[in-house]
Amino acid sequence: MSSTIPLKRLLLGGALALGLLGNAHAADLQPLRVANQKSTIKALLEASGETRNVPYEIKWSEFPSASPLGEALNAGAVDVGALGDAPYVFALGAGASLKVISIIHAEGRNTTALLVPQDSPIKTAADLKGKKIVTGRGSIGHYLAIKALASAGLTSQDVQFIFLLPAESRLVLDNGTADAWATWDPYTTVVTSQSNARVLVSGKNLLSNHLYFAATDQAIADKRVQLDDFVARVDRAYAWANRHPDEYAAAQAKITGLPLAVHIEVAKDTLLSPVLIDDAVISGLQATADTYQKEGLLSRHIDVSQGFDKRFNALRAPNSQASR
Repeated sequence: MSSTIPLKRLLLGGALALGLLGNAHAADLQPLRVANQKSTIKALLEASGETRNVPYEIKWSEFPSASPLGEALNAGAVDVGALGDAPYVFALGAGASLKVISIIHAEGRNTTALLVPQDSPIKTAADLKGKKIVTGRGSIGHYLAIKALASAGLTSQDVQFIFLLPAESRLVLDNGTADAWATWDPYTTVVTSQSNARVLVSGKNLLSNHLYFAATDQAIADKRVQLDDFVARVDRAYAWANRHPDEYAAAQAKITGLPLAVHIEVAKDTLLSPVLIDDAVISGLQATADTYQKEGLLSRHIDVSQGFDKRFNALRAPNSQASR
């Protein structure tokens, strides 16, 4: 299993990062261009106080989903951004010069899930044969659907996929155009609490539920000090979120416009922990890439080991023996 990182070593890593920054003149540090999905990382850092006393400028760019965020990374329009397993594989498949520098694991009941209406006759993944599944193309929901089908001896050829953004996907599920929706939190919590949907398949045991912070090779070469500091801030911010779920939920609700109760439920049901970049993580993502190639969604084999930079483990307790 991949190693999670104890708080003591996490704080040590932060101190080391600050030491590096102390040796760099703030005026000499270029801005760090951070890609953000619906303000989630920005809101987290602001709520936890990690946007204070940053010795370089953080330039935020907003994206509605992981796919355009990956395209921006691929084009070098941003320096770093967070992606799930499947979107990162697609970014690498597009030839992006990227490396994962940080990983956050989300341990939660329905972090990702395949949902169906409460009164749907679909009771198992096998019942999805011949049905319509709505999700985002290349999203973590898409990958969950493929894994769920495979667990029942089916492939994507046995269903019809409808590719839409989350807001549209919910409407399609509610009006009966689609039979199932493969998605992630907070949408899983929203529809199970508001739309009388139920979880058909949870991704808890099917997916890694990792969030990958990927940086461009150019940023790693030119902005290593900023990236080291940013990784430490994100680690501390997620540790704060685990300790302050109500405050974190309030910050998220202001951004999304979803009910505060939804975000509180998600925050209290999800533990967010840093994970080391190790061989287990890399082999897990390789399995994702191989699945997409088998499904015909990738035209060639992708060696995902080229998309990780283990050097960033140095500030994140490389000798940690804790496991999740």
